[in-house]
Amino acid sequence: MHRGQAELRAPVLVVALALLLAGCAPPPEPISIGFIGGTSGRVADLGIAGRDGVQLAVDLRNQAGGVGGRAVRLLIRDDEQNPEVAAGALRELIDQGVVAVVGPMTSAMAMAMVPIANEAKLLLISPTVSTEDLSGRDDFFFRVGSSNHANAAEVARHHLQRAPGQRRLAVAYDVGNRAYSESWLSGFRTVFEAGGGQLLKTLAFESGGETSLRQVAGELLASNPDGILIVANSVDTALLCQQLRKLGSALPIRAAEWAATERLLELGGKAVEGLMVGQNFNRSSEAPRYLAFREAYSERFHRDPGFGGTLSFDAANVLLEALARRQGEQSVKEALLNVRRFDGLQAPIVFDDSGDVQLGVFMTVVRDGRLALVE
Repeated sequence: MHRGQAELRAPVLVVALALLLAGCAPPPEPISIGFIGGTSGRVADLGIAGRDGVQLAVDLRNQAGGVGGRAVRLLIRDDEQNPEVAAGALRELIDQGVVAVVGPMTSAMAMAMVPIANEAKLLLISPTVSTEDLSGRDDFFFRVGSSNHANAAEVARHHLQRAPGQRRLAVAYDVGNRAYSESWLSGFRTVFEAGGGQLLKTLAFESGGETSLRQVAGELLASNPDGILIVANSVDTALLCQQLRKLGSALPIRAAEWAATERLLELGGKAVEGLMVGQNFNRSSEAPRYLAFREAYSERFHRDPGFGGTLSFDAANVLLEALARRQGEQSVKEALLNVRRFDGLQAPIVFDDSGDVQLGVFMTVVRDGRLALVE
């Protein structure tokens, strides 16, 4: 071989070797995020819907190339609606190197987890936690739904305007999720009583506790109210409605948004017909993004996503978009606040400096076994 030919070939060999080595290089390390929610026990319907909404968001992101060319790995933990389990699950995910966590799904679990997240400077973004105890704070807790006072106040205003003959209510609320139920009831009471309403009786009970729901129903009716308000999960709301109807009551019933999952309809049957509830979720939305999501979710999981699945999909996509747009040494929190405005399935999600948002409240009623938008 002539010297000139060897000199020409050398660069070619170097390029070929570089291409070969590049082809053998391992893929970049996945980026890990967590999900924590109650996927077992009495409130499992909400947690399962949330888990599946997040899983769908992650899978779609990975199909589109991941985050900056890195696959997203989702680590799922069940908090069992137990504060100690929730705290342990979060510590475990921190040890496994997650960059952020979607969840939890209930306010009681958030109160156990937020101090740990703050200490670790790890972002929690919740689909459904709405307690006022976490409003207006400069911390590592964000949420994609409105706070309790905003939601409950709108429900109270609607009741005062649309049900003028129902000014005297009896209330049952679940203290198993006290951070949610007490602050929701406080927001409702403020507006309702200012508008001339009266809460005749406020009866606390604990989900799954020793007090029977039949006893609760009897005590509510003994106050001779014009209507009933229930602040509890879907299972207890459905079962309490059944007990009220078994005792012969035809009183109108309203509930807080926590109750309005598909489980309410499955368990409640005819007993929940006419029940009214307000949510940060429009079941009649014709938004193209929402319709495409609902079809994909239903096809994969064989059920409707409801508010839990929808808001969880939004929360996961907010996190994934913030990660994709993170610059330099920005923390996840800094990246999220730098973007601040995200496209939700039904409406824009705009965070304030505290990680809170304000969404509209849509009033729905159970009609013919379905939750329908009140016109």
